[in-house]
Amino acid sequence: MSTQAYFDIEVVKAIITEHQAMPGAMLPILHAIQQAIGWIPSEAVPLIANGLNLSRAEVHGVMTYYPDFRRQPVGRHVMRLCRAEACQSVGADALAAYAKTTLDCDFHQTTSDGAITLEPVYCLGQCACGPAVMVDGEVHARMTPDKLDALLQAQRGAP
Repeated sequence: MSTQAYFDIEVVKAIITEHQAMPGAMLPILHAIQQAIGWIPSEAVPLIANGLNLSRAEVHGVMTYYPDFRRQPVGRHVMRLCRAEACQSVGADALAAYAKTTLDCDFHQTTSDGAITLEPVYCLGQCACGPAVMVDGEVHARMTPDKLDALLQAQRGAP
């Protein structure tokens, strides 16, 4: 997907104004922007920096430090595949390879139809029943290629 996706800059400005007086306002601002838009556009960085009297580098540093902040639009659904050791020991590497092939995209990418963004995550708390994936906040354990196919089909059919 293109990073030139539409977003309303006024939404970003309103969020900054609403949160800028809070102590430690940067994280709440970043979270609120991502919640409202789905990602944090590069055009928001100078606005946040200006609103908080920080440098653009400081805002960018926080955005890139935390892996949950997205700097580009995501698909309609976000699939996170556990990459932690416990899941790796029960087949997560093979499942990741299968998911990448099936989706025809790599981690941090979105399928060509815009349906699913694939992201790695380093523990979903399902260590006893891995490999695990999370789709739109819902965890699915003991994932197999067949279960993944069914899950992907359900997501592609869902808005």
